[in-house]
Amino acid sequence: MSADHANHADHTVLIVGAGPTGLTAACALLRHGVPVHVVDRRRGPATAPKALVLWSGALEVLDRLEVATPLAERALPLAGASYWSRGRKVAGVRFGGLSNTRFPGPLCVPQPVTEELLYARLTQLGGAVSWNTEVSSVTQSPTQEGDTVTALLRDADGQESTTTASWLIAADGMHSTVRGTLGVDFEGATYPRDFLLGDVVLDPAGGAELPDREAQYHLTPEGVLVVVSLPEGGHRVFFDQPAGTRADRPEKPELQQLLDARGPGKWRISEVWWSSRFQVHTKVAAAFRSGRVFLAGDAAHVHSPAGGQGLNTGVQDGYDIGWKLAAAIRSGSAAPLDSYQEERRPAAVRAVRNADRQTKLWLVRNPLVRRLRDTLLRRLSKSGALERRIIPELAQVDLDHSGSPAVQQSSAPADGVRAGRRVPDLPLTPVHGTKAATLHTYLAAGKHTVVVQDDGRPATQAARAAEEARRATHPELSDVLLVRTGPTDTPTAGNAPAYDLASTPAGSTARTPQAVYVRPDGTVGARVPLDGPGRVAELLAHLPVLAPAPSGDLPGQR
Repeated sequence: MSADHANHADHTVLIVGAGPTGLTAACALLRHGVPVHVVDRRRGPATAPKALVLWSGALEVLDRLEVATPLAERALPLAGASYWSRGRKVAGVRFGGLSNTRFPGPLCVPQPVTEELLYARLTQLGGAVSWNTEVSSVTQSPTQEGDTVTALLRDADGQESTTTASWLIAADGMHSTVRGTLGVDFEGATYPRDFLLGDVVLDPAGGAELPDREAQYHLTPEGVLVVVSLPEGGHRVFFDQPAGTRADRPEKPELQQLLDARGPGKWRISEVWWSSRFQVHTKVAAAFRSGRVFLAGDAAHVHSPAGGQGLNTGVQDGYDIGWKLAAAIRSGSAAPLDSYQEERRPAAVRAVRNADRQTKLWLVRNPLVRRLRDTLLRRLSKSGALERRIIPELAQVDLDHSGSPAVQQSSAPADGVRAGRRVPDLPLTPVHGTKAATLHTYLAAGKHTVVVQDDGRPATQAARAAEEARRATHPELSDVLLVRTGPTDTPTAGNAPAYDLASTPAGSTARTPQAVYVRPDGTVGARVPLDGPGRVAELLAHLPVLAPAPSGDLPGQR
C-alpha cells in the first residue's frame, strides 16, 4: 500500500452499497445528525428497473425521509391483482383498502426512480457516495478510542486504501463481500427454475383487454406468466422455465413465444425496453450482526420476486439500523443495537417464507393439486379471506416487536395502544402547534416522541411535566404531543403541540391518561399510566433504547 493511500478515520458509519437499502440507512443517520461514508462498486445509481412495487411499510419509511411524495408523483397506484387458470379468472384481490396507514395501497415504480430520489435526498442532507469503490475485506479491532471497523477499499484503477469507522452497514447485495469476509452463513436454497422478465409494450391484438393498474397471474401447467402495469404505459412480463434452458438475455421472440403459450393468446409484444434472465434464491443470513457490522437488504436475505418483497424489506432494514445506530451513538448505549437482529431477522424470515409460498403456488404441476388450488383460491377470494390475509402480509406495515429488547412492556391495560406494535393513526383536530391532521402525519418526521393521551380532564400539568422530563433527560426527543380525547379548559401545555381527536375510533383511545413513547419507526416503545408524579421521567429513565450505558460499556461491545 502506498503512502499516498494512508489509513483515515473521518466517518462514524461506513455504508457499503448505495442501493435502496444503503441509501435509506444513510439518510436516516444523516437526519439524526450522524455522519456517514457511503461506498459502492458501481459507476453510479441503478439503471436496470429490477424491483417494481413499493408497499405501505416501505412507503411509510420513505415518507419519514421526505421521499414518498415525489415518488408517488412518478408511480402508478395498483388497484388489485387477479389469478387466472385454464384461461379463466379464478380469484382476485383489491388493493387500496388497507386501514390505519397513509398509504393504503401499493405503488408501482421502477427501482431506478426510488434510488434516484433517495440519492437526491442523501445529497440534500449533505451526504455523498464514493462510486467505483469496492470493499475487498473488513476487520474489526479494539483501539484506545474504542472498537473500530477497518475496510480495505479498491477503486476502479486498482488503487487500494483503508478507511476506519465506528460502525459498518453492509448493504452490498446477495454476493456480499462483507458477509463473506465475516464468515456469516447464508442459509437457504435455489429454485430449480430460471426466471425471465421483460419490460415491454403490449398491443391488444384482436381486441384482447390489457391489464390496467393491476398484476395478473396466469397459472399454467407449463409455468407462470405474471403481467404488471407500468407507470410509463408498458407492462412487465415475468415467466419461469427449467433451469439451464438458456443463458442469454431474453429477446422479443422468446418472450413472445412464452406469452403465446401462457397468456390469453392475443397479446403481441411490439417493443422490449429491458429484459433479464436470472435464478431465484431463498436465503437468510444466520446472523444480521457481527460485532460492529450489520447486514441489511440483499446482503441479509434474498427471495422470490413474488409479491415484490425484496426492496421493501431492505428499505425497512436500512431505516431500522439507521435510527438505532443514531440512538446508540447519541446515548452511548448498546441497547438499541441489540434489537436490530431481534426485530429484523424474523421480519426477513417471514417475507422469505411468504414469497416462497406464493412461488410454489405458481409452480404447481400436478393436475389434481392444480384443481384443488384453483378451488381454494376461488373460495378465499369470494369470501374476502384472501384479501384480508395476503395484503397485510405483503404490506409489512404492523410488525410485532413486543418481544424486542428495545420495547418496555407494561402491566397497565393496553387501551388500544400496545407496546411493540405500531401506534394507531388517530384523526386529530389541531389546537396548538403544527397542522397535522392525523397522528401518523405528525410522527412522519421520524423522531423519538412522547405522546400524552388525556381522558378529557385537564392534562396541562401532566403534559408540561412530560415536556420538562424530556428536555432534562433526552433532548433528542421531539416535543411532547398532548392528545385529548375530550374537551378541556386548558388548550395548551407550554409550547407543546396539542390536538383534539376528530373522532373516537373504538379501541384506539386511552380511557385513562397515559404517556406513550413512540419510536422513530412508529412503534410503541413504552407507555406508563399518568397515575402519579414523575411517571414520565420514570419511563424515560428506564427505556432500553434511550437508557445511558453503564460505566465502561462502550456501544457495540458484546
